Amino acid sequence: MLRHLTINNYVLIESLDIDLQPGFSVLTGETGAGKSIILGALGLLMGQKADTQSIMSGAAKCTVEGLFDIEGYDMQELFDENGLDYEPSECILRREVTANGKSRAFVNDSPVAVSVLRQLAFRLLDIHSQHSNLLLENPAFQLGIVDTIAGHTELLSQYQECYSRIVEARRKLKEMEENLAKQQNDEDYLRYQLEQLEEFKPQAGEDEELRQVQSALSHAEDIKIALTGVDALLNGSDDESGVGAIDALRRSCQTIQQIAKVFPAIDSYSERLESVVIEVRDIAGDINSLSEDVEYNPARLQQVTERLDALYVLEQKHHVDSSEELIALAEDIRAQLNSLTSSEDNIQALRQQIAADTEQAKKLAEKLSAGRSKAARQVEKQVAETLVAMDMPATQFCANITKADELQPSGQDIVTFFFSANKSVAPRPLADVASGGEMSRVMLALKAMTSKQTHLPTIIFDEIDTGVSGKMASSMAQIMAAMSKGAGQQVLAITHLPQIAAKGNAHYFVYKEDQEGRTLTHIRKLDDEQRITELAHLLSGSKVTEAAMENARQLLKEK
Repeated sequence: MLRHLTINNYVLIESLDIDLQPGFSVLTGETGAGKSIILGALGLLMGQKADTQSIMSGAAKCTVEGLFDIEGYDMQELFDENGLDYEPSECILRREVTANGKSRAFVNDSPVAVSVLRQLAFRLLDIHSQHSNLLLENPAFQLGIVDTIAGHTELLSQYQECYSRIVEARRKLKEMEENLAKQQNDEDYLRYQLEQLEEFKPQAGEDEELRQVQSALSHAEDIKIALTGVDALLNGSDDESGVGAIDALRRSCQTIQQIAKVFPAIDSYSERLESVVIEVRDIAGDINSLSEDVEYNPARLQQVTERLDALYVLEQKHHVDSSEELIALAEDIRAQLNSLTSSEDNIQALRQQIAADTEQAKKLAEKLSAGRSKAARQVEKQVAETLVAMDMPATQFCANITKADELQPSGQDIVTFFFSANKSVAPRPLADVASGGEMSRVMLALKAMTSKQTHLPTIIFDEIDTGVSGKMASSMAQIMAAMSKGAGQQVLAITHLPQIAAKGNAHYFVYKEDQEGRTLTHIRKLDDEQRITELAHLLSGSKVTEAAMENARQLLKEK
């Protein structure tokens, strides 16, 4: 229940600070006095978009704060989920909007995201304006009414979870099928590429190795001559001395050994020369072997050149730079081809999942349909009874349920409210035949019926009495008063009709005053005498007559 409302610097409201009563209350005031401004401020508290133009001229920020009593409304879990302190007797929601466009929200003085404020506010407050009657033209709203009376929230949640899985699986299936089709279109080309690579069989490091072999074969004669020359220098040849480097080193070593007996300082060089002789002899042997291996082989050179050219062509074709990258490409193509089989298996598994979920969803939809069929009869009965109480005895109202061809987000049922104000006229869709006043009464009947199930602490009716007057208005007021008692709700009706205004347990009056060159909106609670005067104004207009005053007194007595 909204116990206290504070508004500062919002449009024409400089400061509004008022206690609100439980039960059924009414709010009246001249057109343009600021009733819609108060509703706009409450809209901010409910998380609606902030607008800097709503800030009073010259003010740095505007603030809207509501103090709620939420005892007995099972909201602790919602507070715990958002890490908020739970104070059932005093829950404070506050919204601030600064002149620079920044908006801040608070719950019990803790800063929260606007989405959290909205989530809490929608559990505390429902504002029903005359524009809300347009909801009656919405099939989803009509289905929601029947679901509310059916009370199968958990069953509906199970269905919606199952339906969401189906929608997501279908989206994924479409994506997988499109990818598979694209891959299958490329399959022949991929297989051709793989066959070509597998036939060529590139080896890691092959390109560099082939380049070295090609270079050696191309210069075989030069290499042979050079190696032969080196061998001659090391081992001796047909030159004038006939002495090779190895023989010269060996003789040098012998000479040093001979003088080492009389010159010990040179003895270490003898050992070093012996090591050099051994090393040079090994080198000479290796060079001799290499020389024997080198031969001019035009056939082998052609073979290596052709292999290397083919490797270059393959690398250029696939935009790679080495044989290692060709090997990696072959592995990648092989993986893509293997994934085709895997994708087909995954698609088949996903289709089976969709089929199973669809079967489950259909069973849940059937259960929903059974509950809705029963609830629809209850809706018809209660709405008809309420409309009769609002002086519409000839009304025909029915909740028609048809089946959709496919599963829908809330099942397979389509609910359409049919209406006729006369017994002699067959009912037709409510949105097609009901007048504005009839829409208002039907909506009030629906709200009265669902108020216990929705368990909302506070509901505000903004001129729901549009298009009605007299006895019918009085009946509507009685229904709103009954809602506040039977459902334990705080009900506030904004009205221009004295028949409704007289029925409130509390009466609030909105008015404007010019102060120091500014027009400001105020609100005050009326006492009994002030109520009589205000009701008389509503009855007779600006000129209050004694007859209007007496009529006002009578209306209050009837309450």
